[in-house]
Amino acid sequence: MIKKHFIIALIMLLAALSRLIPHPPNFTPLIAIALFSGFYAANKVLIYGLPIATMLISDLFLGFYSISIFVYLSFLLISFFGTLSKNPGAIKIVFAVLLGSVSFYIITNFGVWVLGGYPRNLAGLLSCYTVAIPFFKNTLMGSFFYSTIMILCYLFCREIYKLFRTSKMF
Repeated sequence: MIKKHFIIALIMLLAALSRLIPHPPNFTPLIAIALFSGFYAANKVLIYGLPIATMLISDLFLGFYSISIFVYLSFLLISFFGTLSKNPGAIKIVFAVLLGSVSFYIITNFGVWVLGGYPRNLAGLLSCYTVAIPFFKNTLMGSFFYSTIMILCYLFCREIYKLFRTSKMF
């Protein structure tokens, strides 16, 4: 179990470090990290703690921002979504990425509106969500891209571990 969690944490850390390289706005591993922990980690501390820890580490380098609390809250919710599909198949992964991306969009843009980025009325809220639509496209693409990479890496490591564990060579 410790080896499993080491691999999970390592994959999440590597994904978080990818935030440090240039990328299009919102094309990040954030949602993939949160879902991944829910999919594969075994206890609540790891499910919710690993994504928050990886975010904190990368935010130490990138800086914190006014809506950080909304981003972190959305992470906790998205991690919970991941727990609803332990060891998921392709359809559940697609649904979870869509649900996570939409939740992130709604929560973080609500945070922008609440913190005064737009007039505090219905027109301001709708304007906030409308202006964020182009970023949502990148959120979806990044979430699918990183989820695919992270899950495939984990499944590959798991199979290699099984192979070495049952092999007479080692």
